Amino acid sequence: MIRLATDVGGTFTDLVGYDERSGEVFTAKSLTTVFDQSQGVLDVIAMAEDKDGLRSRDVTFFAHGGTTVINAITERKGVRTALVTTAGFRDVLEIGRGNRPDLYNLQFHSPEPFVPRHLRFEVAERVDARGNVLQAFDAASLQPIIRQCVEQKVEAVAVIFLHSYVNPDHEIACARALAAALPSATVCASHDVSRQWREYERSNTAVLNAYVQPIIRRYFERLEAALAMRGLSCPYYAMQSNGGISTFDQAVRSPLTLVESGPAGGVAGAARIGAVLGETEILSLDVGGTTAKCSLIHDSRPTLDSEYKLEHTRIQPGYAVQVPVVDIVEIGSGGGSIARIDERGGLRVGPDSAGSTPGPACYGRGGANPTLSDAILTVGIFDPANFAGGTMQLDVDKAREAISTVAAPLGMSVEDAALAIIEIAHASMINALKLVTVQRGHDPRDAAFVISGGAGPALAARLGRDLAVRTTVVPLHPGIFSAWGMLAAEPRADFRGTWFTAFSTEILGEMERRFSTLEKEAVGYFARGADAEIRFTYQVEARYRGQEHGVFALYERGDSAESFAERFHAAHEKAYSFRLATSPIEVTMLHLEAVLRGSVIAIPQLKDDGRTVEAAQIGSRPVYFGGKEGWLDCPVFERSLLPRAARLDGPLLVEEATATSLVLPGQVMEVNAEGLLLIREHPGRAA
Repeated sequence: MIRLATDVGGTFTDLVGYDERSGEVFTAKSLTTVFDQSQGVLDVIAMAEDKDGLRSRDVTFFAHGGTTVINAITERKGVRTALVTTAGFRDVLEIGRGNRPDLYNLQFHSPEPFVPRHLRFEVAERVDARGNVLQAFDAASLQPIIRQCVEQKVEAVAVIFLHSYVNPDHEIACARALAAALPSATVCASHDVSRQWREYERSNTAVLNAYVQPIIRRYFERLEAALAMRGLSCPYYAMQSNGGISTFDQAVRSPLTLVESGPAGGVAGAARIGAVLGETEILSLDVGGTTAKCSLIHDSRPTLDSEYKLEHTRIQPGYAVQVPVVDIVEIGSGGGSIARIDERGGLRVGPDSAGSTPGPACYGRGGANPTLSDAILTVGIFDPANFAGGTMQLDVDKAREAISTVAAPLGMSVEDAALAIIEIAHASMINALKLVTVQRGHDPRDAAFVISGGAGPALAARLGRDLAVRTTVVPLHPGIFSAWGMLAAEPRADFRGTWFTAFSTEILGEMERRFSTLEKEAVGYFARGADAEIRFTYQVEARYRGQEHGVFALYERGDSAESFAERFHAAHEKAYSFRLATSPIEVTMLHLEAVLRGSVIAIPQLKDDGRTVEAAQIGSRPVYFGGKEGWLDCPVFERSLLPRAARLDGPLLVEEATATSLVLPGQVMEVNAEGLLLIREHPGRAA
């Protein structure tokens, strides 16, 4: 009865297994195999079998997350895709929206559509915004389109008709005709992946879903076959971007739901840690090898980004898609992020990464550029002989040599240059953390801060201090926390339906009926009976009359009009800092969140056998803090030997197989009953 999860990151592939009968935990970490990510999954399973005695034949549940979808999109390695749309709307993808993130950038160019214009086709058909047929679908107009798709070797076709979110009949007929005529191609109809209004966003969603669908199908087929050969013949689940899991078959139908698969696992894990601590507000940060990802869990639930954009930057609008994605801010600041001197002579860190090949200079695999990991090693936080549980030997000399390439031009010592690299990465992470808190109307001082990733715990104490969080938490197995979080996730699906209506008491009955219809869809999605234990959360997107965009507000079944209106006013005020209490409200969309009750990983309390502070202290080493403090000698503790209720004053280091945690001077670290490390400012320290 082993539950197993693997997470493929940009640098490492992680594994966590949990035996539900004995409580035994299996962990492993290996370098990601970029050429074929499924090979890295097999490698890490083999490593767990050899190192920890993982019994593959006893695995009854397998969850997987990774970067297959996002990589195919960002690297433009999807399949050749065509678009079939309503006559007159061929160029919606190219026209996009009029918003420009960098208003005064005269070199601005709109994002390049994923379907070139010669593969965007129009057909005669028209439905109005209420679903009434204005012009019948002309199936005969598909014949020349089919011929061109064959000639152009198209592998996927996206079908997007105007207003099909309210009446998909024409899309259904067109998709069936195309599937019959193009048996070797994937056909994706927009209403199958999104029933939301806004034509440009829905077009992007359908196109990108079609673009990666054959890629993810082949990947999962290859992975399933390889897992079966190793004796893992259990149900297979994929980590979704909404913080839940789905079967491989469900994921293949809507692969775009996996776009933030790996990071969402970390958010699910942070929510599980929050439940153990009794905290409802959790700020999550995962510092991996390539990027740092942060998110906010509000009222014990991950926050969803209602306007998610792929490849969105300060100067590029990105690609808006309509899939439920945990609100994650991701920056190019991870352990492998490369430091460099820019054209103005300033020090920069990221977004370029050394990845797994060749990796940071200290890995000794041919990398020569200085990275954040090299800097952390140079200041003494990492133990070169005990990195990744002793599976990798780090080279301090190579790290110092790499950092000297930026230290010399800056006129700094190697140690000060290393500290400067850490400070710049730290500032980038603080800015990202404020994006999901302060700029969303939340105060980080109200939250517990859960930090994970291979490099995260080394930076945790300083980040928590600067944000003034309630407590900084280093969870169990922080270096492979996204994989751990996948074992804390339950099957989940989101159902949305566009509905334009003025809000009043009179519409509440119709709202109840529509939510009941969505509930039936959820039961069918999970293939369970009406008595299935499914938790539903109801949200309504609404706006003040005259506005373009709305906000989501919770709706409780049986709500009065006054109760929901007040909840909407509060949500609007939180988002935009004002409310218009006397202005009429308009409903634009209903959203049902459905979570099927499932087993999640347990967090048992620590046993006292053999755990003492004295036994846990395995030595000491100097760490460079810069300034007046300079090098300070820090006791080093082995986490697996620390007893519960241990309370230790910083500075100190805590080592474990997947990470090293640093506690600063003026801070105190406690070990709670479940073995979580809680770092707070010392009561006597001045603010």
